Amino acid sequence: MIAFGLFFGTVWAQNDTLKVVQPQLPKLTAQALNPLAPAKAAFYSAILPGLGQYYNKSYWKIPLVYGGMGASTYFYIDNQKKYTRARDEYKLRLRGIDRTDNPKVGSYTQDQLATVQRNAQRNRDLSLFITIGIYILNIVDANVDAHLQQFNVDEDLSFKPNLEYNPVINQHHFNVNVSYRF
Repeated sequence: MIAFGLFFGTVWAQNDTLKVVQPQLPKLTAQALNPLAPAKAAFYSAILPGLGQYYNKSYWKIPLVYGGMGASTYFYIDNQKKYTRARDEYKLRLRGIDRTDNPKVGSYTQDQLATVQRNAQRNRDLSLFITIGIYILNIVDANVDAHLQQFNVDEDLSFKPNLEYNPVINQHHFNVNVSYRF
């Protein structure tokens, strides 16, 4: 055993030719948080509706903004025309001028004209409020979307809603699992 240790102790060993390459993990570069990005997106949306969504690269939201504002603007203009038509006919009838040549409102009585006028005015005002609401929602959406782009979403956080069936009471229950890994 001593001879074996002395003999092999002087043997020259070769270098290992098999090199193990350690996998290079991609370096995580911290993206610079721009605290003014949400305000900038909101400002852009206030200047031109949909521009904040373009700035946030949420291109699919732009047609929704213009579709909603276009539809509510159309209904505003249409109800304004109905209101004006009914109001003018109502004023003429109050003066004693009975025109039945107007096919839109000529067959209505005076009470019906007053009702049409009130309904058109209410619908016109509602369309205006909806247009303003969509405009404000456009600004808020651009701001929130810009904030959420800077939000840290990694695998250590999880939020899982699920629906479970309880056979004892024969009902479904809604559960939420929240976990955080360190």
